Amino acid sequence: MQVNQEDRIAPQEKSANTNTLAIVAVAVAAIIAGGAYYYFQASEPVPLPVEVKDIIPEEPLVTIADIPEPVIEDVIEPKIIEVEPQVQVEPLPTLSNSDGYVHKKTVEIADGMKIEPLLVEKDLVRHFVVFVDNLAQGELARKVSPLKAPDRIFTVSDITNKTYLNPDSYHRYDLYANFVANLDEQQLAATYKELTPLLEEAFEELGYGDMSFKQRLLQAIDIMLAAPVIEQAIELDGVSVNYQFVDPQLEALPNAQKLLVRMGPENTKKVKAALRKLKKYLAG
Repeated sequence: MQVNQEDRIAPQEKSANTNTLAIVAVAVAAIIAGGAYYYFQASEPVPLPVEVKDIIPEEPLVTIADIPEPVIEDVIEPKIIEVEPQVQVEPLPTLSNSDGYVHKKTVEIADGMKIEPLLVEKDLVRHFVVFVDNLAQGELARKVSPLKAPDRIFTVSDITNKTYLNPDSYHRYDLYANFVANLDEQQLAATYKELTPLLEEAFEELGYGDMSFKQRLLQAIDIMLAAPVIEQAIELDGVSVNYQFVDPQLEALPNAQKLLVRMGPENTKKVKAALRKLKKYLAG
């Protein structure tokens, strides 16, 4: 599918250590032993004064030396077992009823960026899958873009009878590029893994029996990574939406790569850096 118009992108308490517990155990044992000694001494009958020679003790008197020393057993420090809280996993909806769910997940990974107004409202997963499938072929499927087109108008500059792409037009894509560049890798990976069944189901609807969506996505990423980064002014030929690149090499680029060129060098670098990270995750 050839597209010539301007396109879009889509506290834990501290436990006492062993030494502290041992000291406490010794102190408790000493108190118990002392109390027992006092009790035994106080309960003995007081003997009447008699001559020493007449004393024939029936039982030896209990002395301090006779009291066995308390046996201090090794104190085992209690083991604290940390129990991880169970995370309630939201059930995955069916593909046909996934719009609200996917919309929510997309807003979450945006992490505060105002991406919500740019999202299409219907068939988000199917749009994304078909859009990726076209990217893998170097094409742009505007009608199934998961993101709405930028509001700002495409502008050109006329200099010495030549028309150039106005660098101000690059800023039309700043929000898109910043959204992609600022995505948290771990959160993105987790969300992609969670949505994989929906993505694969939507991809199966396209009739590819010998390929997974993951493989198709990697092909699309390679196509975009091959786009050049143009730092110099870009001359155009034509009028309005039919502008073409004067440079034949640029004009011969796949439409998907032309989109990155129209985004400007800085935005192109941001998108490509994010794509490399995503590719590393997918290929891992």
